[in-house]
Amino acid sequence: MTGNAGAETVAVVVVTHNRAELLGRLLDGLAAQTRRPDAVVVVDNASADDTAQVLAARTDLPLHVITQDNLGGAGGFHAGVRAAYDAGWDRVWLVDDDVVPAPGCLEALLAVDEDCLIAVREDLTGALVEKAAVDFDLRNPLAIHPKRATVDATYRDRASMPELVEVQNVAFEGFMTRRSVVAEIGFPDPAFFIFYDDAEYAVRARRAGRRIMAVRDAVLVRQLDFNQQHDLSGWKGFYMYRNLFVVHLRHGENALVRLKPWLITLAVVLLSPLRGGRAEARNVIRAMASARGMRRLTASARPPR
Repeated sequence: MTGNAGAETVAVVVVTHNRAELLGRLLDGLAAQTRRPDAVVVVDNASADDTAQVLAARTDLPLHVITQDNLGGAGGFHAGVRAAYDAGWDRVWLVDDDVVPAPGCLEALLAVDEDCLIAVREDLTGALVEKAAVDFDLRNPLAIHPKRATVDATYRDRASMPELVEVQNVAFEGFMTRRSVVAEIGFPDPAFFIFYDDAEYAVRARRAGRRIMAVRDAVLVRQLDFNQQHDLSGWKGFYMYRNLFVVHLRHGENALVRLKPWLITLAVVLLSPLRGGRAEARNVIRAMASARGMRRLTASARPPR
């Protein structure tokens, strides 16, 4: 597995917004790595809390701070990956501000000679909570949600996993990629704002012939419980619908799958009196209209020239 991977340089890209306490824990975890990162690029999405003070105090890490308007996780990772690419680092490790890597996490990732990797998440009790899909289905038009079997649904705990498990989608909470992948497929798409930017990036990587391997011994501890049940009639619901539709319109493997967003929109509107009401119906109609304009990759996300 090792090859020359351990000699490569690596930049960590962190996106944060108004979570200074969680960010501090993450930075503590990065400072404690047995293999220290060569750079830590922190993208601050217009935080109004103590984030600036937390960052200013971290003289123990090679920090590079980017402060920008709140462009969401997608806009943050776009800016951070572009900065790391422009700086010439061999690998880029994307982490959110609510995870803490175990001391050997980065070393375990860098020991694996694959272009795309993920660290494996657990919760504060040590339970396996890795939601990356081992099957992300963009072939079956009857599959309402493309994420099928997940790592934590396939394996009862970390000990029962093989050393490497191939996955088909990722979260930007521990995804690592090589510079050569960014050069070929481009950057995370900032137009997503939140949700599905990571899944869409994984599809691009796999379409370019890259495997994505989950590294069992790269331990990443999630500080918050998963909350994937969002109000589909609210602002997050708009992005969940729209970005799910974009993934299907861009990457659906047949015409029926690319038609699925239209069918979902129709079903939500017809069923709205029984479930989310008019607000969800308006959301899904807006989402479909917006998704149609995003069928092509945003220009700034395209491969660098």
